[in-house]
Amino acid sequence: MAAKIHSTAIIEPGVQLGDGVEVGAYAYVGGTAVIGAGTRIHHHATVEGNTALGRECQVFPYACIGGKTQDLKYKGGHPGVRIGDRNVFREYVSVHEATDDGKFTVIGSDNLILAYSHVAHDCVLGNRIIMSNYAGLAGHVVVEDCVVVGAFGGVHQFCRLGAHAMLSACSKLVQDLPPYFIADGSPATVRAYNKVGLERHGYGAEELDRVRQLYRLLYRDGLNRSQAMERLHAHPQAGSAEFQRMIAFAQASERGLAPGGS
Repeated sequence: MAAKIHSTAIIEPGVQLGDGVEVGAYAYVGGTAVIGAGTRIHHHATVEGNTALGRECQVFPYACIGGKTQDLKYKGGHPGVRIGDRNVFREYVSVHEATDDGKFTVIGSDNLILAYSHVAHDCVLGNRIIMSNYAGLAGHVVVEDCVVVGAFGGVHQFCRLGAHAMLSACSKLVQDLPPYFIADGSPATVRAYNKVGLERHGYGAEELDRVRQLYRLLYRDGLNRSQAMERLHAHPQAGSAEFQRMIAFAQASERGLAPGGS
């Protein structure tokens, strides 16, 4: 199926459009952008630069995908953006290219990024993530699968958000948020485990009980971080997927885990 391009849209010569792509009125697709089959670029939206956008995505009006990094360390070259399939970028969302030559800002598949949200240079996002309105990720942030970032949530550069975690609305995260947990406040502290979110993604009673034990060990038993890690390694459930994910996340942390809150 041929691409459907509105007469007022601008498509630069270096662009590649897949089958069935739609480009709306006054939209701009430039640079060396590659647009996957079935993707729709709505009116007044922009996809530019060294950007590859997957299949069946939607870029809503006034969103800008692939804009130049805001990092003052940018020295030129050919950085870019790589995006998977079935992502939705609502109005005024911005996703910026990486800073260094040959590097990429990366977004997986099946993500929903709501209006006015920002994904900065060199971020790496997984799959099935929801960023609510006005959420912002600074440079080099890593967001694992199935994370929710609430409206006006802000994440400091180089922070990591573990799988199935949630950052509450209007919160500021300055350290790593472990998987499965909910953080709230400014600066954000861990307040609970994400029971509802885990249930929505198919976690049963046994998995939820292991997550509850992780939360207790890390945030409710009065242990310092070294003591908690020792308990995790020695725990009878240490070989489970939930414990292994938490151990790996904590061991890789460079900014430290977000503290607990009341």
